[in-house]
Amino acid sequence: MADHAAHPPDTPRPGADVTLTRRAPRGAAVAAPGKDELEAGRLLFARECRFIHGAQTLDQLPPLGPPELAFAGRSNVGKSSLLNALTGYEALARVSRQPGRTRQLNFFDLGGRLRLVDMPGYGYAQAPKSVKADWQGTMFGYLRGRPSLKRVLLLLDARIETKPADRAVMELLDRAAVSFQLVLTKCDGLKPPALDAKLREAATLARAHPAALHEVFATSSETRSGIPELRAALAALA
Repeated sequence: MADHAAHPPDTPRPGADVTLTRRAPRGAAVAAPGKDELEAGRLLFARECRFIHGAQTLDQLPPLGPPELAFAGRSNVGKSSLLNALTGYEALARVSRQPGRTRQLNFFDLGGRLRLVDMPGYGYAQAPKSVKADWQGTMFGYLRGRPSLKRVLLLLDARIETKPADRAVMELLDRAAVSFQLVLTKCDGLKPPALDAKLREAATLARAHPAALHEVFATSSETRSGIPELRAALAALA
């Protein structure tokens, strides 16, 4: 694991455009995080973060502890890259060259304040049917029955259309009554007008699901756009 002190959490580069990183549904006003909120997020994610447990079945889940924040999304959506960007580590979560490789729930402890849970990707066309069935079974069991799970961040690739698998998982989260929030990834691949349209589309989608928070985040693990704002929002869960 990389030395955390050598890779402190990133802050926006001078002149970086972060004006599109937080959006609410049309007609709803959401205040940008203040300096104190941004600082709280920075301090939280500056804490040591380490892998503590992996679970492939429900009986392998670790004992309950700090609030848990789960990261879900289609294979290759950028979950590992987002986790690395949030924590400031270069390889806290491994970025696989083979989509759909992750087969278990990976738990990371963030300074004893939060547990970050990297969920297996879904929707990978070449994944065996047994793996897809396991996601529906084990993952739904975790989502529905984990008291310490406070929120799911559902990641969507901003560059492509929302897939049927994404919509199916949103319906699953509705049924499990688990609060979730949409986070757009790889937003550096879009020009501002296209990103603005994607944010509006995501906000409309969120409004259609009772378990979804209406605020949508736009992020880039490459430019770190939106990362400080997302940290600030997540710090409130700790």
